[in-house]
Amino acid sequence: MSTLYTQSDKNTRLTWLYITGFLVFVILVGYVFAGAMNNSAILYGAVIFSVVMSFGSYWWSDKIVLAMSGAKEISHENGREVYHLVENLCITAGLPVPKIYIIEDTALNAFATGRDPKHGVICLTTGIISKLEKSELEGVIAHELSHIGNRDILLSTVIVVLVGFITLMADWFRHWAWFGGKSRDSEGGGQMRLILIVAALVLSILAPFAAMLMQLAISRKREFLADADGALLTRYPEGLARALEKISNDTEPLEAANRATAHLYIANPFKGKKISKFFMTHPPIEERIKALQDMIV
Repeated sequence: MSTLYTQSDKNTRLTWLYITGFLVFVILVGYVFAGAMNNSAILYGAVIFSVVMSFGSYWWSDKIVLAMSGAKEISHENGREVYHLVENLCITAGLPVPKIYIIEDTALNAFATGRDPKHGVICLTTGIISKLEKSELEGVIAHELSHIGNRDILLSTVIVVLVGFITLMADWFRHWAWFGGKSRDSEGGGQMRLILIVAALVLSILAPFAAMLMQLAISRKREFLADADGALLTRYPEGLARALEKISNDTEPLEAANRATAHLYIANPFKGKKISKFFMTHPPIEERIKALQDMIV
């Protein structure tokens, strides 16, 4: 039977396994594209471009997301109960108290952002504050604090850089092949070069899709890890499990959410037709609840 500690350790190991596989995949794709185009400078240029663009989004991501969500900051004076819950959990976790924001919406949801624990932000809807019991809300806050403590924003930014790099390289290679790069550069290189060109053509179509699926898989695994770490923080998995059950039963979509920010929330903010698990930003809530219930001894 899983415990608070074994579940957290298992999720951590699987996350790093996914990331290692992702990095190997990126290196392989980069090698094939660079070899097919016979120009390593393109590879370096793509890396620099992706890093610069992602650095800006990482540095200002919290401000962008909060502005898009229409969230308003609260303080100890105008949000005493919520502030105390966050403050007490931060003391237990050894984290600085993050800024706390509220979205005026009756839907049940929450998210965390910020580039590091010193710049952490927790955002809660008015619906989740009013509709959850104290122990349930504590579980949700602990989950979001775990994202901050685990530096998931940094991790997701790194993954976005890698996915963006693969997509950019695939676009450049198709452009190169379309405008005659293959015929102009076909002299020399022999059979190995031809194999690389064929492999690159296939990868230019399949690699961005595969990278997206790997990104979503890592995102889902981080949610499991944040659930386990959140339960470890409160020592009460049932609180978060009950909160997730209420969130699952809430049929109201979150108006402030959009496709660009959906992955940040504790649960998919869009309610409607189910999609394949492979294309989900979050694991099915039923699986998350079961994992938490397995920790209850």
